[in-house]
Amino acid sequence: MGLEEVQIRNMEHRANRAGWLRAAVLGSNDGLVSTASLMIGIAAANKSDFLITAGLAGIAAGAMSMAVGEYVSVKSQNDIETADREIEIKQLATDPEGEFEELVEIYMKRGLARQLATEVVTALHKQDPLEAHLRDELGHFDHTRARPLQAGVASAIAFTAGGVIPLLGALISKSDPVALVLIFTAIGLVVAGFVSAKIAASPIPKTIGRIFLGGVFGVVITAGIGWLVGLTGI
Repeated sequence: MGLEEVQIRNMEHRANRAGWLRAAVLGSNDGLVSTASLMIGIAAANKSDFLITAGLAGIAAGAMSMAVGEYVSVKSQNDIETADREIEIKQLATDPEGEFEELVEIYMKRGLARQLATEVVTALHKQDPLEAHLRDELGHFDHTRARPLQAGVASAIAFTAGGVIPLLGALISKSDPVALVLIFTAIGLVVAGFVSAKIAASPIPKTIGRIFLGGVFGVVITAGIGWLVGLTGI
């Protein structure tokens, strides 16, 4: 076996990371962009005295909002999975023959002959029919199951970590906080894209570009709104 085959064999699937990775990427990116956008918007509106306060308030409010929103969203998905499980339990109890045939047809559609599909389903039903139907009929797997608390915590931590980056730029600045906020935010977006790409095993340049450009767009729009507010003297 060659080196390339060994490397391919040792590759780790990423599906089990889907829940927390999605929340972490979304949280860190949102923390960076929303905190930086808020601070730049405040500065553009000529309210620089409130820059640090706005950044801290944005991090606190955003982290809690992200955590609660992610938890509620994933909990809804979890409730759907639980409801589907209960339905499958009832169907297996009231119509086991029909459920058996349904699973046979699923395997036949995947390329197995009827006799082989029947043998496979017979073996699966002897071991754990519910697990077999949840997996092959509904696509439910334990390693990809919705975990609301995990998603909520990951989102809050990631948002806070992302939001602290532009705030640090303002804290260490002695003359022009906006420039350092923008520089720190740009670096943070690149790092977030790189880490996301490495964890998800996705193309690094493409992932960094997507996250960076999205962040830049958000900051520019908010800065423009802040500038317009500053012109009106509100």
